[in-house]
Formats: sequence, structure tokens, C-alpha cells
Amino acid sequence: MRIGVVVNPVAGMGGRVGLKGTDGKVDEARARGAEPRAPERARRALSRLADLAPETTLLAWGDPMGASLAREAGFDPDVLGEPAGEETTADDTMAAVEAFVEAGVGLVLFVGGDGTAADVADALDGREIPMLGVPAGVKVYSSVFAVSPEDAAVAATTFERTEAREVMDIDEDDYRSGEVRPELRAVAHVPVAEDLQSSKQTGGGTVEALAAGVADDIRGGDGVTYVLGPGSTVGAVKTELGIDGSPLGVDLYRDGEVLVRDATEAEILANLGEKNVIVVTPIGGQGFVFGRGNPQLSPDVIRRCDVRVVASRSKLDTIPVLRVDTDDPDLDEELHGWTKVRVGRVERRMMKIV
Repeated sequence: MRIGVVVNPVAGMGGRVGLKGTDGKVDEARARGAEPRAPERARRALSRLADLAPETTLLAWGDPMGASLAREAGFDPDVLGEPAGEETTADDTMAAVEAFVEAGVGLVLFVGGDGTAADVADALDGREIPMLGVPAGVKVYSSVFAVSPEDAAVAATTFERTEAREVMDIDEDDYRSGEVRPELRAVAHVPVAEDLQSSKQTGGGTVEALAAGVADDIRGGDGVTYVLGPGSTVGAVKTELGIDGSPLGVDLYRDGEVLVRDATEAEILANLGEKNVIVVTPIGGQGFVFGRGNPQLSPDVIRRCDVRVVASRSKLDTIPVLRVDTDDPDLDEELHGWTKVRVGRVERRMMKIV
């Protein structure tokens, strides 16, 4: 197998610092203290790839878009080019993919988010060469990504056929203002594998009774700091509490007061108390509780909190299992297992986190 690997080094940087994406916001993300996320995600995928198929011929693009990461994993990659300037752009990603195509790769493995996926699909321009994503962005709406970096390596080395899947993206400025309008950008060939994520579904069914029950519990939580995650389901809880919460951000609430609206990871950690509870809802159609759309809820935050998962019955009917992808494999393993998901004012349903 000849695999072309390209890394968007700034993908996902804006997440933990509250920017909900990095498109046009790289400088601001850095100013807020953001750390690159994609290189470590790439490192995990490539290390697993080296374990599974060390004989793979790896083609790469110059640093910081993958060459050194491939070498760290034990490969001796053919480096076909390098970024045009100091800051990488979509044009660099597309140039890398076009070079991989010319070199006859059997798979393009990319590390990034929905924007990177769209760039890769545009460069492939309808060719039947499959693409597969290592998820490193904030949103990750598309169904061309593996569930985790390690799952991407498994899929890359074991697939026998491909299928057509959707590349979706949204306008990040609209997203930051609370509007979600996913747009179909392309249909791509993707390896058929068990651990690929589905496209995100935005509908979650009725949540009024659920929101009322959760809000009642929160009002009675004397001294407890509630970390209220993004999404329409938790948004209904915020509305029930009578607060002007951030629809797609994380809000901190304690004893009837909003401590921080649309908080960054650092702001969450600075405002946690002795007892803390995260209230989060899985992404419809995908089942992710952590790791998609809420990177502010970092491993450091999660470890200091109890976790309460809430979802409408109709949402859970579309999700066979819940998933986590926190950037910390040890924490992912700790979170695995059965958990109670609140589906009504008092009702719960058992769901397995995998």
C-alpha cells in the first residue's frame, strides 16, 4: 500500500480557547495561548500504522505538514514537496494531495477537520482514490473520518472496498454566532470500516420535560459548579434556567449565576469549585459525548468533574453507542463502559460508552 499523509498543523487549535474553529483565527488562537492539536493526533495514527503495517510506503509533505511526524513513527517517507510559506494554507493541502495522486497513492490519509476534508476532496476532484480523515478539527461533521486516530490506522491497513460518503462543512463565523447550517461540499470515496463516524444529525426530538428535570436538579445544587456544554439539548436546559447561554459554547453556572459565558478551557479550570458537574449531550447520529464540538471540555476539565449525559429519546434511537475521543487515551479508557443517560424529567436509559 502506498499512502499519502498530509497534516493540517493548525486544525482544531481554536477549540479549547473558545473560538469554535480555526478558519481565519490562527493568530487569535495563538494569542489566547492555543496549542496545536493535530500533530499529536497524527503521531498517534502514524504510530499505530507503523505497528500494523511497517512495510507501508508513506508519501508525505514537508514540515509542519507531516514529514517529521512520519519519521518519528519509524517510516522513511518520500517527501514530495513542502508548504509555500511560513503559514500553511488550504492551497498547501491541495498541492500535497495532487502530488500524491501523481505518485500513484492508494489512499490519502489526512489529519484535520471538515475544512481540510473539503480541501482534500477538491484536490481529488472526483477520482476514485479513497480518502480517510484522522479527526483533529473542532466540528467534524463529515462522515469521512475514523472515530479515533488509531481507528484510522486500522481502517487504512485493512479495508477491502470503499463507499461514497459525504464531506460537510459549515461557515465558522455563522457557527460562532450560534447558527449551524451544514453544507454538502463533496462526495468522496472512503474505506469501508466499522469505526467510521456518521454525518452529524442536528435534530434531537422534544426536550422540554428533560430540560425541566435537569434545571430543577441544577437549581437545587447548592455550591455546585455546573459546566453546561454546547448543543440544542443542553441549550434547552439553559433556557429553562432563564439564562442567556451560548448555544454552541460552554457556560459555567453556580447558585443562580452565570460565572462565565462561552468559556475557554482556561476559564473553566479557573472557575471550578470543590464540586463540579459537566452536563453534556451526545452529537446526534455520531454519539460523541466528548471530542467533537466541545474541546473546551479537555481532559483536565473532565477529570475534575462528574459527568451527566442528557439526550432526548429520539436522539438516542439513532445512536447505538456513545463515544469519547478526548486526546487522552487513558481517560477515554476510564470513561468506557455503561452510563445512565437522562431522557426525561426523571427517566434514564443505560447506554454504553465505547
